[in-house]
Amino acid sequence: MFAQRLAKALYNHRAETDPWSDDPRLIGRTYAIPYEKVWRTCLRFVEERGRWRLLQADDLAGFIRVRCTTVVFRFEDDLEIRIGLDENALTRVDIRAGSLRGRADLGMNVRRVGRFFKRLDRLLDAGPGTILDPRETERLTRQA
Repeated sequence: MFAQRLAKALYNHRAETDPWSDDPRLIGRTYAIPYEKVWRTCLRFVEERGRWRLLQADDLAGFIRVRCTTVVFRFEDDLEIRIGLDENALTRVDIRAGSLRGRADLGMNVRRVGRFFKRLDRLLDAGPGTILDPRETERLTRQA
């Protein structure tokens, strides 16, 4: 397991959420919280980050684009946050992050996505009753 994660970190420069991801940091979030509250919290979080620069935000499309700068070498990465409603009218947050240089990021983007969701969960005061498993909600939709 460790060798696989190390190999990914050495060769990957992108990270993207997927409900079926093996990495729990890349599953994304499905919240039983109103869209507007999640949108405002995500936007406020991005604007308050020191090394994150807001490039674009569109609440109707549910899209926030950010440029992130690493501390040590000042590498720049793009972060795209997509916020929308799923088929059950629950708020879904997905993220795509990638290095602008196209080189291995040593797992930085995966860590950045994981940290983003941890912080967002705290800001939303989200817990077991409001963070839902996206795989479970998808199964329920298919059974209905």
